[in-house]
Amino acid sequence: MQRVTAPFRADTVGSFLRPAAIKQAREQFAKGEIDAAALRQVEDDAIRHVVEQQRANGLKVVTDGEFRRAWWHFDFFDDLIGVERYEAEQGIQFNGVQTKARGVKVTGKVAFNPNHPMLEHFRFLQSIAGDAVPKMTIPSPSVLHFRGGRKMIDANVYPDLQAYFADLAQTYKDAIQAFYAAGCRYLQLDDTVWAYLCSTDQQQQIRERGEDPQELARIYAQVLNTALEGKPADLTVGLHVCRGNFRSTWISEGGYEPVAEVLFGGVNIDAFFLEYDNERSGGFEPLRFIKPGHQQVVLGLITTKTGELEDPAQVKARLQEAAQFVSLDQICLSPQCGFASTEEGNSLSEDQQWQKIRLVVDIANQVW
Repeated sequence: MQRVTAPFRADTVGSFLRPAAIKQAREQFAKGEIDAAALRQVEDDAIRHVVEQQRANGLKVVTDGEFRRAWWHFDFFDDLIGVERYEAEQGIQFNGVQTKARGVKVTGKVAFNPNHPMLEHFRFLQSIAGDAVPKMTIPSPSVLHFRGGRKMIDANVYPDLQAYFADLAQTYKDAIQAFYAAGCRYLQLDDTVWAYLCSTDQQQQIRERGEDPQELARIYAQVLNTALEGKPADLTVGLHVCRGNFRSTWISEGGYEPVAEVLFGGVNIDAFFLEYDNERSGGFEPLRFIKPGHQQVVLGLITTKTGELEDPAQVKARLQEAAQFVSLDQICLSPQCGFASTEEGNSLSEDQQWQKIRLVVDIANQVW
C-alpha cells in the first residue's frame, strides 16, 4: 500500500527551520554588507543541505524549506502583476503574539508574472532533488483576497469583485501551467482561509465587515476549480488547510464541518493536507466528504509547534479512527504544518524537527 506517486504515505508540508547561516546572510544583505549574489550562494548551500537531510531521514518528497522566503505567502504575492507590498499599521494577530507589520494590496489588474522568481527557485530545487520528488509550495488564491478584503482592492481597477475573482482564477491557472512547464509535478497551495471559515470567532469577524462566510466559501471553491481546469493529469496539486503557524502559535479553531461539503466534496484538488494535531481541529467525521478514488487526505497528526514526540501507538490509533470515514488507502501522514511558516520559525530545535520527520516516516512504513 506504499505510494510511488505524490502525495506519499510519509509527506511533509514544506517549510523547515532556517539555519543560522541564512539568518545571518539575510541580515547582512539588509544592511548592504553583501550583495544578492552572495546571499543566493548562502541560500543555495543551505537548500542543498536541507534536501540531503530530507532524503536521509526517509522522505521521498523534498522542498527547498522555503529558505529564500521571509513569509510563506507575501514573497509569492509580491511578484504577481498588479499586487504591491505595503507597511501595515500592525502585524497579524496570533494567539498572544503578533507578526511584523506587512501586507499586500491590489493596485492593478492581477496577473501571473511569467518571470516570477519562484519558477527559478523550483528549477534549482529540481536540479538537486536526486531520486526524490521536488514539491513547490505557494499560497492559495483565497489568501490574496481574504485578509484585506474589498478595502485592499483598488475600486478604480475592480469596481466589480466578480472581475477580480475571474482574474485571480486566471492568474493561478497561468501559475499552475508555468510551474508545470518548469518541470513541477507536485504543487501545494497553502491556505489559512478555509480554517478561518471553520472558526466561530472568525465567522463573526467576517460578518462584522459585511461579508457572508458561506458565500466566501462558494467563491473560493469556484476560484480554485477554475484555476484547476485543464490541469495536466501527471501534476499533483495539494491544498494545505492551516490554522495559523507563527512562532508555535495559532489563530483559528474549530472542526472542518462548516466547510467540509463545499471543500472536500466540491473542490477538485488531488490531496488535502489537514491539520489534526490537537482538539482545535475537531473530529474526523468531515472526512466522509472526501471523494472516493484518487483523492487523498494527508493527515497532519504530528505537530510542528513543539519538540515533544508523539506516541506512535496513539498516532496509529488516530489513523484507524480516521479510516472509519475515508478509506485507509486514501490516507497519508505528515506534520500538521511547516516548521517555519515565517523566517522566525517555531519553538523547537533542528534536531527535534528531524525527529518529527523520522517519526512520520517510521509510522507510515509500519501502517502501510
